[in-house]
Amino acid sequence: MAVKIRLTRLGDKKSPFYRMVVADSRCARDGKCIENLGTYDPLKKPFELKLNKERVQYWLSVGATPTETARELLVKDGILEAKPYVAPRPKQLPPAPKAKAEENAEGQNEADATANA
Repeated sequence: MAVKIRLTRLGDKKSPFYRMVVADSRCARDGKCIENLGTYDPLKKPFELKLNKERVQYWLSVGATPTETARELLVKDGILEAKPYVAPRPKQLPPAPKAKAEENAEGQNEADATANA
């Protein structure tokens, strides 16, 4: 069973409030959860984040993977270390296809060279 640490949305329309939970990755966003780890209120300035750090550490040690948003919040709270940014490598284009006439000419030159030898 793949377990994730993620946020479930609570609150009214245009006033979000989140719970950080441990859930099976196959369940719906606001569906069944295994354990409630804390809350996150983005509307308060500065945002309010209350977590049970011991349980978060336990689930991370067992192999639960946080989603991107949950990971950012755990980094801001000091539970996880930020990953260093690695710039993506530029894509290499495949070699340009040769014209059929050039391929036929090369093939004939090779055939002539082997026949003459």
